[in-house]
Amino acid sequence: MINEFKAFIMRGNVVDLAVGIIIGAAFTAIVTSLVGDLINPVIGLILGGVNFSDMFIDLSGTNPSSLQVAKDTGAAVFAYGAFITALINFLIIAFVVFLLVKAMNKLMPKKVETPAPAGPSELDVLKEILTTLRSK
Repeated sequence: MINEFKAFIMRGNVVDLAVGIIIGAAFTAIVTSLVGDLINPVIGLILGGVNFSDMFIDLSGTNPSSLQVAKDTGAAVFAYGAFITALINFLIIAFVVFLLVKAMNKLMPKKVETPAPAGPSELDVLKEILTTLRSK
């Protein structure tokens, strides 16, 4: 059983997956920092300092002064601003990842496609079959 487990763990796919998850977690931290620390402040400056994450609708009727106060008091709120912020962050992160993958693809060596060996065409094969059938 231990040998089977060892063989399973040492399989290429499992090790590749583990490496991918570890690198993905580290990459996530980098992209999150890029978006949160560099891109979002610029967008906030362009939009005039609007902070969507503080936007909410009070459902409880207590009229809290901020979303944090509403959460601290346990008031029922519809925090649509947090969703808008998450959506904007997702779009920015997806675009940044797209640009990074595009740049990585340019750095990768081009695959040289070797032409398939020339063999009989489909038409030649069909003619041969037809000739064989006629001769029988």
